[in-house]
Amino acid sequence: QVQLLESGGGLVQAGGSLRLACAASGRTFSGATMAWFRQAPGSEREFVAAITGRGGSTNYADSLKGRFTISRDVAKNTVYLQMNSLKPEDTAVYYCAAARGVRIGAAVGLYDYWGQGTQVTVSS
Repeated sequence: QVQLLESGGGLVQAGGSLRLACAASGRTFSGATMAWFRQAPGSEREFVAAITGRGGSTNYADSLKGRFTISRDVAKNTVYLQMNSLKPEDTAVYYCAAARGVRIGAAVGLYDYWGQGTQVTVSS
């Protein structure tokens, strides 16, 4: 059974940083694309960043470029999201997602597996 387990969320002041981690189990995703999405209350789930197998390519939401960095440790089957200069509008539940395939993109439907999410709250 495939599981994606997010960790690293929490409460942080504006301007601070957090590093999220997503550990995958049940199968290896070394060759597959993994991504982060987020969903704020009353909003749709939105794309944050994605990374292809072995980290060859990355893709970011335009509004987050320069503040967020996605990376992965293939040996640990784990993907990370480093978030810097956090703003109150970054407050959301952050979800890890994994695809069976190698395509990279921002569409929710591209991803086959999802974690339960981790709450990130940025106070002003």
